[in-house]
Amino acid sequence: MTQTVVESKTKTVVIGFDQPFCVIGERINPTGRKKLAAELEAGDFSTVESDAIAQVLAGANILDINAGVVYNSNPNPNETEPPLMGKVIELVQALVDIPLCIDSSVPGALERGLELAEGRPLLNSVTGEEDRLELILPLVKKYNVPVVAISNDDTGISEDPNVRFEVAKKIVERAADFGIPANDIVVDPLVMPIGAMGTAGLQVFKLVRRLREELGVNTTCGASNISFGLPNRHGINNAFLPMAMAAGMTSAIMNPISIPISERKIQEKVTELESLGIIIPEGIDPEKLANVTGLGSTKARSGSEMEAIRAANFLTNNDPHGRTWISSNKLITNAADGDSGRRRTSRRSRS
Repeated sequence: MTQTVVESKTKTVVIGFDQPFCVIGERINPTGRKKLAAELEAGDFSTVESDAIAQVLAGANILDINAGVVYNSNPNPNETEPPLMGKVIELVQALVDIPLCIDSSVPGALERGLELAEGRPLLNSVTGEEDRLELILPLVKKYNVPVVAISNDDTGISEDPNVRFEVAKKIVERAADFGIPANDIVVDPLVMPIGAMGTAGLQVFKLVRRLREELGVNTTCGASNISFGLPNRHGINNAFLPMAMAAGMTSAIMNPISIPISERKIQEKVTELESLGIIIPEGIDPEKLANVTGLGSTKARSGSEMEAIRAANFLTNNDPHGRTWISSNKLITNAADGDSGRRRTSRRSRS
């Protein structure tokens, strides 16, 4: 069976068909996060620190690190991104002990991350464009790391899954020319939004099976792409992930945490309830109010997608006897117990 080995200084994660599904936490990425981008340009890494810890506690196996900030003071990412990538890599691996995924479109940032990452990180990514293959595959070989291969090339992203398969095949074959084995290629077949293409789900399931059976490679995806633009995205994601796993997908780049409810959202709910004549006790605990009104939680905790993945691992016998499923749900039950619950979560996540 194909096994892709990713390592930190102290931990090994194996991505494979006979392994539990690998969750690659996506939160350390300033794309679409203006606040995080501004913090990083200002040298403030507090959100990076909190996101790193929260994702590990939620069950992430690998953390994706992206430092793609477009500086207002210097719009050239070739100059700004490599040193920032280095700072973020050093900070994160000093905080958590799980492997990293170095994510950038800037070759200099990728190499800086490879220089500083301890163990054997995952590189994200290479595509089928000739110039990209010539830039990235030598880095993969030089540092002996696995790489994410995205199924688009000079013609862009094809809606035809057969074309995307051929791009993936091309990357695998070109990697072999550099002495890079197929087990070190993790293909992203590119998930299309189901709201824009009704066959997107069926396409990716079929494509993942082909990639497994014909190329023998592991696969990943940006899991939330499937639900882009639709209501109740968690419901779609929760259905998609186990179905993709059953088709042979072995990892996903995704958000493992449930984002905490803000104080503003809680106050809006209080105002709404009071307008309906409902009396809210003065001094009510915000966490209790968030829970009973269905808002969620004021604390970062494991998201519903993680529960779907744990259940699917159990159903596919990649969680023997359901130990992870049972222990994680016991911890969720006790999450309101305060510090003792958090301490037990920490021990479980870092074992």
